[in-house]
Amino acid sequence: MTWNQVKRFLKMSLAKLKGKKRIHFLHVGKTGGTAVKTALRGNLVSKKHRIFLHSHEYSLRDVPQGDKVFFFLRDPVSRFLSGFYSRKRKGQPRYFYPWNEGEEKAFNLFETPNDLAMSLSDDNTQKQKDARDAMKSISHVKDFYSKWYNNKSYFTSRLSDIILVGRQETLNQDISRLKRIIDLPASISLPSKEKKAHRSPSHLDKDLNEEAIRNLKDWYASDYDFLELCATHADQINYSR
Repeated sequence: MTWNQVKRFLKMSLAKLKGKKRIHFLHVGKTGGTAVKTALRGNLVSKKHRIFLHSHEYSLRDVPQGDKVFFFLRDPVSRFLSGFYSRKRKGQPRYFYPWNEGEEKAFNLFETPNDLAMSLSDDNTQKQKDARDAMKSISHVKDFYSKWYNNKSYFTSRLSDIILVGRQETLNQDISRLKRIIDLPASISLPSKEKKAHRSPSHLDKDLNEEAIRNLKDWYASDYDFLELCATHADQINYSR
């Protein structure tokens, strides 16, 4: 167990001893999580609850049974676009994470998201392989939602622990709903500046042709299935349809 894990365990134990409800935020990559964390910091403890803000590596299985959970999702194609450009600029300007070997190769081969998505169905076998390798190498792009919910059966077994599943597309409205659900201060708001929110610059080439979109929907088919599952249980988990 690392020192950070020890500190997290001690904080969680202390919160439990004080009788506070423990609420966990799962940070699903490229769904507005950085903005949510920025908004919530400074309001993590109240008389009734203790909110824990986790990294990308923390999943639903890591949350103790009976603790409460919330997280955000996003249309998988839109999430792909955001992930592609986030890693192309190495996380800058808010962060700086150098490319891994696979990312370096991917961004040398594919200039735009459309180039990569189109190559998934290219007649050239090598180009198609390069595209598939890139999809499996680029951080965020390579991650499916199952990284956080594990599998459908496990997710449905934890429905009673989930207090909200929001959407990046309706982030402001969903933060307002979260404030009502767990009685957070009305003054909490999302950051407006791109750097603090870790948003992609607006000038980037995000155009995708029809074939590219079809390829991406096929690639992320399991993520679209998960969105449907959330919609099925929308009332129970406060899912933003």
